[in-house]
Amino acid sequence: MSNATQCTNLFGLTQYDGQCNFFGSGDTALPQGLGWFILVGLGGVFALIPTGLIYLDRRINGTGKDSESFATAGHSIGIGLTACDIVAKWTWAATLLQSSNVAYSFGVSGPFWYAAGATVQVLLFAILAVEIKRKAPHIHTFLEIIRARWGNVAHIIFMIYGFMTNLIVTAMLILGGAAVMEALTGVSVYASSFLIPAGVVIYTCVGGMKGTMVAEWLNVCVIYIALLIFMFQVYATNPDLGSISTVWERLSAVAVKYPVADNMGGSYMTMFSKSGIIFGIINIIGNFGTVFVDQSYWQGAIAAKPSATYKGYLLGGLCWFAVPFTMATTMGLGARALDLPITKAEANAGLVPPALAVHLMGQGGAFLITFQLFIAVTSTACAEQMAVSTIVVYDIYKAYINKNASSKSMLILQRVMVLVYAIISGVVSVILLKLNVSLGWVYLFMGIVIGSAVFPIAACLTWSKCSAIAACTSAIVTTPLAIMTWLIVAAKLNDGVISLDTTGQDYPMLAGNLVALFFSMLLCIILSFIWPQGFDWEELKKAPTAGAEEEPHNPDDEDSPEALDRVIKFTWATGGTLTLVLLILWPILALPAKVFSEGYFTMWVIIAMIWGLVAATICIVLPIFEAKDMIVMVLSGKKHSPSAAEESVQAKHAHMSLPPVQANRT
Repeated sequence: MSNATQCTNLFGLTQYDGQCNFFGSGDTALPQGLGWFILVGLGGVFALIPTGLIYLDRRINGTGKDSESFATAGHSIGIGLTACDIVAKWTWAATLLQSSNVAYSFGVSGPFWYAAGATVQVLLFAILAVEIKRKAPHIHTFLEIIRARWGNVAHIIFMIYGFMTNLIVTAMLILGGAAVMEALTGVSVYASSFLIPAGVVIYTCVGGMKGTMVAEWLNVCVIYIALLIFMFQVYATNPDLGSISTVWERLSAVAVKYPVADNMGGSYMTMFSKSGIIFGIINIIGNFGTVFVDQSYWQGAIAAKPSATYKGYLLGGLCWFAVPFTMATTMGLGARALDLPITKAEANAGLVPPALAVHLMGQGGAFLITFQLFIAVTSTACAEQMAVSTIVVYDIYKAYINKNASSKSMLILQRVMVLVYAIISGVVSVILLKLNVSLGWVYLFMGIVIGSAVFPIAACLTWSKCSAIAACTSAIVTTPLAIMTWLIVAAKLNDGVISLDTTGQDYPMLAGNLVALFFSMLLCIILSFIWPQGFDWEELKKAPTAGAEEEPHNPDDEDSPEALDRVIKFTWATGGTLTLVLLILWPILALPAKVFSEGYFTMWVIIAMIWGLVAATICIVLPIFEAKDMIVMVLSGKKHSPSAAEESVQAKHAHMSLPPVQANRT
């Protein structure tokens, strides 16, 4: 689209005639002062609200202020907040930006493969969420399970993978967020790199895990409301588009001028898309790493009530599906249907949604997309800060430096690490920006680096035969092998040239991702049969992290171990069935439609719109419904008085926070 002869809008939008890029004129859609206000002012407001809610919760409900409560929220989070936690931490900058880029580039297959390819990991993680509660109910990190089962060497190896995952995820958040802030407001990407993570430090430090989850609910409300506004603009109200049939007609016309290579008929409205399928495979493989190897997902499961784990993760996965699917079906296809002058570089930087937002709503649209993105980035940043601080405290400080650490010293260190990691993540993002690494490149690359740790980590809770030798060897051997494969394929396809452009192509990324996930899995299985472990799951409950005796429970209670034993098969069946539906059944059923007719495209878009509306309603309303008792207590001015059972639990936690020698004497 950079060719001057092509810089004429197909639909008579004369303001773009002669304009070969959208953001290259030097003027920004929003004044720079508004960008600073979003980063600093609104960042401060959205830090104070959850901080205030946490203060009320502590005052009314008498929740704890120790390290245990900071890291696990007292294992008390309900279904609604657990689902919101998933939606918030899984909605990255890439979720809003990269998904719209693949929609703009490949058509309808892009949003589908982005959404389906990153939902199945959460649905399958629901199985591990239940297993945590069944087999290791008192742990704080997934690394504690690895240490208890496979020893210190495995613990350190997988800790490195855990930190790499946190850094990659945080870097992607900031890269996308900073690029949009600069494009729309002119605020320096380097300033944004530090201010974006800084905004969440306050409530993460004050509220810990519960603070992040309350903030995430608030953030999810903003994300969905903005999504619905854009959706109705494109498909219902805007004079330039305003209906599904208009979008279908415009996309059909654009396909004649700019046909999609390797799509059936060059159309944007078909699931017969070679590039879409390749992206889908990379997306599926790469995202296993960023769920299974990311402590923040384990921490969410650990913080949830036992009965809320599988319900919250399954519901959260299905609600999150709407964010990239509905958003990209709206923003990516909408931008293409208007023939906006967006360059490939702008699309790769994640600027498709901002371009459409500016066209649809002017400064209001620019503000809304910037605010939505800022909120999405900060909601995941706080989860990553909590994850890193918890690993440092429980897997480094308490494990190797001070085994008898007091709850107070651990709490102080957790808060310090939240601040330290905010600074580190800013520095890493600046380095990547200096290297001209794009959001799209990092997104495709992540699976190559961390994919080899996925199967061993999943096996640590699900397969008793998997041994330390198998787990460590498969991860350590496969990662360099995946990187070599990626570089060799890039060189072979580009006459020996290895650069950011050649390594960022589909086939090198696909090859590296495939090797990382599947060779590691194969090697781990083979070595586990040669050197099996035969682990007794009861040993996990005797681990140093497990604390005192089990709390008394009613076997019929939905939070009891017996109830979890009953639901594990349901979770396997549901997670597996939904995975097959999303990855196989749905795309196969869409293939007979070939290039979508107007009727089929209308049905497709209506499904996306309904999914977005239902997901928004669930995530906004359910946490409020679950917190109705607290809301009544706040309005009536009452305080929580603990029952005898709760006092017993509090006494137990006090007992657990003593150094081991004192606890035994008690």
